[in-house]
Amino acid sequence: MDAIQQLDSDTAREIAAFAFELGVLKRETRKGWIDACVPSPESVADHTCRTAQLAALIAAYEGGDPARAAHLAVWHDSQETRLRDLNQVAKPFLGKPDHQAVTATQTSALPQILATLLRDTVAEFEAQATTEAVCARDADRLECLIQALEYQAAGNTLMSEWITSSKDRLKTTTAHRIAEAAMTTSVLKWRTTMG
Repeated sequence: MDAIQQLDSDTAREIAAFAFELGVLKRETRKGWIDACVPSPESVADHTCRTAQLAALIAAYEGGDPARAAHLAVWHDSQETRLRDLNQVAKPFLGKPDHQAVTATQTSALPQILATLLRDTVAEFEAQATTEAVCARDADRLECLIQALEYQAAGNTLMSEWITSSKDRLKTTTAHRIAEAAMTTSVLKWRTTMG
């Protein structure tokens, strides 16, 4: 194991500032749900949590590294502190954001070891060239589908667009199978497994 680096107060302040920036994700609502008349949409951070959990599960079945897939998923939307959550209606007018450029700016004041870690993480996710990155992207889409099914179960009838588009963009066999199962499983099924 490498020696632990000493953290000076200026560096600690920069990391704390970045932590405050990441807190924006807890307050940033997912905008597509607003279009669908969801009264209290989930936050980006809410979405990210279950995405990371699903990424680990999908990667385990797809022969990837579950921890790496979860790591990629944790950081996949971190740029939304600066970009905000752009819905599908806004994206054609604004162009595709450069997530790597945003991450480079976000991490410019961090120690090189941290900046490199996060820049490499985002680059891997965006490139979609590893099993773990594909699993993390599928988890992102699968989480959206599952969230739409939950909103639908709560009475929102406008969810078919999100369910269909999320399902159609899945790549892995595992994510496809989970999506198909989710579409025919009660959102309360988990309660029947109580000990």
